[in-house]
Amino acid sequence: MGGGKWFGGILGWVVLGPIGGLIGFALGALIDSGTSAFGKIPGSDSDEGTSCSGAGTGGSNRWMGQRNSFIVSLLVLSTAVIKADGKYLKNELDYVREFIRRSFGDQAVPEAMEILKGLKDKQINVYEVGGQIRQYMNYSQRMQLFHYLVALAQCDGDVCSQEIKVLHDIGYALGLSSADTDSILAMFKQNVDSAYKILEIDKNATDDEVKKAYKRMALKHHPDKVASLGPDVQKSAEEKFKTIQEAYEKIKKERNMV
Repeated sequence: MGGGKWFGGILGWVVLGPIGGLIGFALGALIDSGTSAFGKIPGSDSDEGTSCSGAGTGGSNRWMGQRNSFIVSLLVLSTAVIKADGKYLKNELDYVREFIRRSFGDQAVPEAMEILKGLKDKQINVYEVGGQIRQYMNYSQRMQLFHYLVALAQCDGDVCSQEIKVLHDIGYALGLSSADTDSILAMFKQNVDSAYKILEIDKNATDDEVKKAYKRMALKHHPDKVASLGPDVQKSAEEKFKTIQEAYEKIKKERNMV
């Protein structure tokens, strides 16, 4: 494990359960070093009272714990999506690499890619992983995580049936409603039918129902709901929010709505 030891500072609840088991190899290396680009490793000699839950030093640790736990959960489920078609494609790995680079900086990339490499030959049980995530992440955070995974699956422009199945399994495991799962999947299609699905309504909806659906979805997916995960994740949520706005404008144009 080379590089900046970026994620180990406050890992929160991911050290427990199936996620902790899957990334145990990474946790061991980080605890041995006792260093992290984002803080001290809980339990290391250099740790000054920081607990795994992030409660030891107040709000900043809780924020770091949520952020780092989110990104490690993302890496584990990214592996499940990448492996869905039986291939480990370079463009999908590049997509994850670029996301990490934008979110954490260049120093984070080597560590993240080592984790993905370590997960490559591990069996990812998305139901067990999703069950752990469901206990600790709120609904808005889980929707944002799922949105990222759908973006990863379609980054090569070809989402195969195996990937669709894994995504539906992940959505179910994360406790997302089927309507929300279908809505997020539809965000990556460019047609009017998908616009209706994004707003979780059918084409027979009245104009008033369309307006109410847009307001409901805009509130549900507002970027402020994931602000606790940091500005990088919040920026990604803004892209999802923009997709909802574009779907509404597409329907308005089709119907000549004012």
